[in-house]
Amino acid sequence: MELLVKGAKTYCYTGGKPFDTAKPTVVFIHGVLNDHSVWALQSRYLANHGFNVLALDLPGHARSGGEAPASVEQAADFIAALLDAAGVQRAALVGHSWGALVGLEAAARLKERITHLVLVGVAHPMKVSPALLQASIDEPEKALKMVNVFSRSTLAAPPSALGPGTWVYGAGMALGRRVLRSNPKVNVFHRGFVACDSYANGEVAMKTLTCPVLFVLGALDQMAQARAAKGLIDTGKAAGKAVRVATLPVGHHQMTETPDATLFAIRDFLQA
Repeated sequence: MELLVKGAKTYCYTGGKPFDTAKPTVVFIHGVLNDHSVWALQSRYLANHGFNVLALDLPGHARSGGEAPASVEQAADFIAALLDAAGVQRAALVGHSWGALVGLEAAARLKERITHLVLVGVAHPMKVSPALLQASIDEPEKALKMVNVFSRSTLAAPPSALGPGTWVYGAGMALGRRVLRSNPKVNVFHRGFVACDSYANGEVAMKTLTCPVLFVLGALDQMAQARAAKGLIDTGKAAGKAVRVATLPVGHHQMTETPDATLFAIRDFLQA
């Protein structure tokens, strides 16, 4: 499905079901050098179990046009415009890594328009090493290999993800290359990392939320270590927010390393 958002075509995967604003809507937001496909199981399951799904490609990524966001704040503005373009008044936001920061900032800005917020593989601050930032410009292939090594705790996907024996490292490399090539004007690898590295409004955003929030963290995550979400969790609890935490025995790509457990955590939270 394509939507015209801020004058540019935006691709949204609807889970194989027709778009229906009468159903509760869930928006899935991917991370750096990813696209809608990382949510394959979760988006399709929810679309077939009573939810309206929009798993998007962020602007300037993969199948979406427009200018790639240079900051978390810019991407959050885009999420608001996306909801308007889709005719959706209220929605749940589910974000991974950079997408989790985008979801957090968007939920803080949109307040009552957001019913639930799920932060998968989130950290704050989400600092990126100077070496990796530079490599994303000078040697993107090397940087992509570094990210894929640190991101994963397994090399083969479980049967419920991409099929038994799928080489998730190789799939991650192929996806990253494809997304990077999709935008010849902007290095979305470096731009996304800079957006993560520079975002500093997380704790303020947590205090501003009006919806319940679920953290889905990886106990073996080396990119966004589970302990790096503690500041957000503590801030939310201190501000009286409804905060849940699910810690899974995997790395940074919870959606493909533990697809079932990630899905069920999201599903149960949305249905609570």
